[in-house]
Amino acid sequence: MLIRKATENDMSSIYELIVELAIFEEGLQHVSNSEAQLTEDFKAKLYDCFVAEINHEIVGISLYYFRYSTWKGKRLYLEDLVVTESHKNKGIGKSLLDATIEEAKKTNCSGMMWQVLDWNTNAIDFYKKYDSDFDNSWVNVSVNF
Repeated sequence: MLIRKATENDMSSIYELIVELAIFEEGLQHVSNSEAQLTEDFKAKLYDCFVAEINHEIVGISLYYFRYSTWKGKRLYLEDLVVTESHKNKGIGKSLLDATIEEAKKTNCSGMMWQVLDWNTNAIDFYKKYDSDFDNSWVNVSVNF
């Protein structure tokens, strides 16, 4: 297995994993992003991504970007950590998350944050291994255009 930074050539595989995640989360109808937009935003450096590759096939991603907290300063936000179903439980998610944590440290972030669905007990149990803090006091808010 190889963990590396994504390139523009990886966008098709990354988008496929995003769609796979949306199907898993029963939210495919909410995906309005496209491979073309994903590529354009990658070129504009709106986000970055690690990919996990086995035999030249991308089997996992860790897509992240930097945000700013008025209380904590620069933070890394992990948007999605996805491992294709056929490659789960092989240490790929751990390798991707470890690489992302190292990126946060290397880029002088004060920490890293992400969200996990309350019903995704496998992911919750996985994140608990990292001594993560789970905060149930905030409510997610968004406005869509």
